[in-house]
Parts: sequence; structure tokens; C-alpha cells
Amino acid sequence: MQLKMYDSLKEIAQVKWENLEHGDFPFSRYAFLLALEKSGCVGGKSGWLPAYLTLWEDNTLIGAMYLYEKNHSYGEYIFDWQWAAAYERCGEPYYPKMLSAVPFTPATGPKILVHGARDKSLIERALLTAARDVMTKRHCKSFHVLFIPEQDVDVYREQGFMIRHTFQYHWKNRGYRTFDDFLKDLKGDKRKNILKERREVNAQAMTIEIVTGDALRIEHARAMYQFYRSTIEKMRAIPYLTLNFFERVITTMPNHVVLCLARSKDSSPDQWVAGALNFKMGRSLFGRYWGCLEEFSFLHFELCYYQTVEYAIANDIQLFEAGAQGDHKLRRGFLPNMTYSAHFLQDHRFHNAIELYTKDEARLLAEEIEAAKSHYPFKETQS
Repeated sequence: MQLKMYDSLKEIAQVKWENLEHGDFPFSRYAFLLALEKSGCVGGKSGWLPAYLTLWEDNTLIGAMYLYEKNHSYGEYIFDWQWAAAYERCGEPYYPKMLSAVPFTPATGPKILVHGARDKSLIERALLTAARDVMTKRHCKSFHVLFIPEQDVDVYREQGFMIRHTFQYHWKNRGYRTFDDFLKDLKGDKRKNILKERREVNAQAMTIEIVTGDALRIEHARAMYQFYRSTIEKMRAIPYLTLNFFERVITTMPNHVVLCLARSKDSSPDQWVAGALNFKMGRSLFGRYWGCLEEFSFLHFELCYYQTVEYAIANDIQLFEAGAQGDHKLRRGFLPNMTYSAHFLQDHRFHNAIELYTKDEARLLAEEIEAAKSHYPFKETQS
């Protein structure tokens, strides 16, 4: 086996990357990661320097990790600002750091990609060992792997990583055949609230459509970019993504894109006023970006949750991750689910101290999730 490092995904043949196992996770696919590169969202002065660590057997790519060297902590959604502040108080530098994560994407999926015909555990150990060597050679102070699948937690723990717990709200298909089945599964007050919100949207005479696959056009990308920027401006957030990124993902991976659009009664057919961009793969769906150019009652919930849940049920999707944060999701059928990240700090003093903190944090989160069960929206609670 031979290790090779690449600064760009363009240096690796797409067919070789796609032969690795991605699970139901669209964000590790070649088209998505390359779109981030080619659109300038990573690389250059972005503070996200790509580094693709690969493992080869002759001419066959048998394993890979997508890594980024970073000099800040923006766009990650697993917040380590307090850790950086602790380093600063002690007169120690926290950056640069090594990161394995999908930029600007708080979604759970594999960060170690393995060829299906090879020994998974052997390749995982080889890549994690090599990644820590890369961290040292690049003078990075730490190595972070974000939003890892629960079944991979032990792999990182065995390699000396501390495990940090966070949580998100996810929707899971509990055997529904229709949206009405979903509504019937909810407690009465939660069901009535959703029906009330949907009536309000209908009363505004909105036309809503879901576009995916061959029906997607470049105009959809441009409209979605407008919506994304409108949300960024309202939230006073950082516009990490460019118009070119939206154009690329819609044209290069249309079968993984599910775009939910709305226009008002006075709009022309191509004059949308709001949109929500989702990505799908296999039996999983991921909500990513939303925006609206005007104010409409409950349109956010309609596009980001109800329309998307309807789509999930109709297409036998079992998991819908609707993004980070949002306690309001609980009463709309999304339950809290623990999420995991792995961290290794070069300085054992900081590593040991922060690991104690993360263990306390995990206990508090588990108690919070347990307490939330009394507010679960379903008649019969399932995990």
C-alpha cells in the first residue's frame, strides 16, 4: 500500500474516487467537493486549504480522507472557540489546525472512505495514523473530524481521539405511506398546529413545486443563490458560498439535488420568491439552505419541513437531517439525535483538560435529551 497526498481533487480521477464507499452521503461525492474547490469556496484565501490523503494498492484507490488545513474555525458548526481562547490565555497558538469535515455542512457521514472490497479496519487505521503524521509535518496543533457516524466512534477513540457529543433534530420515517399517516402519528395539538400553518400558506395562494434531476436548470441555481444571500444578509452571517458553487452542484449532480420553490399568485412562472435546497442520496435527505425575498406566513416551515417530509415519504426516504440548531423542529416531528466528532490535540495538557470538559458536556446533553422526551410530538415515543 502507498500513501499519496493531493492538494486538489482534480488530481484524482473521478471514477477512482467514486469507487470508494460513501454510504447515503452526497457531500463526500466527487462533484460536491470539487464544486467547492472550483467555485473558490475553499482554497486560496478562504482559510480552507484542501489536502486529500489517499491510500493506493498499485493503481487502485483503496482509501481516502478529505482534509483541510485551517487558520480559523468558521464554517464548521462544532464550535471550538472556547478551546482557542484557552490556548490564547496560556500564550499558546491554537492554529493552524487539521480538519476532516465537509465545509459549511453540518451533516453526519463518513470522513474515511474505503474501497468496498478491502479490509476496512486496516485502511481506517492506516489513514488515521498517516493523517496525524500530516498534522505534525504541517505544524498543526490539533486534528478534528466532525460529524462522524456513530458506528465509527470507536475507530477514533482507539486511535487516541477524544469524542465530543452534540445533537441535532432529525426526522425519521416511522413506516409512513402518506403525509396524513405522519400527521396521525402526532399528538393532537401538534397535528392541529401543522394543519393551521399549512392552511395559512394556502390562503396566501402560493404555488409550490419540487424540482430535481433533469428538470433543474441554471436559472434555478441563480434563484437559489438569491435566496441564500437574502438569509445571509438577514442573519448578518458570512456568505461562504458563491453563485458558481450553486451553478456547479445543480449542473454536475442534479440527481442528488431536491429544490423546493415557491412563487406568489402575482409572480410569473419563473419568478420564485422563496426556495429551500436539499441534497439526497439513497434513503437519506439533507436540508441545507433556505431563503425568501418577501415575508410570507409560515412559508419557511412549509418549504423546509412539510413539503420536504412529504417528498421523503413519497420517495421511501428514511432519514431527513434538516441542519443544525432549531428547537422549533421538535414540535414538527423532528427528534433530538446525538451527533459525534473526534478531536486530537498535540499538547497532551490541553487534550486531557478538554477531554474532561467534553465528558461533562456529554452527560449534560444526554440529560437534556432525556428531559426533552416529555415534549416529544408523537403519541407513542420511539428513539
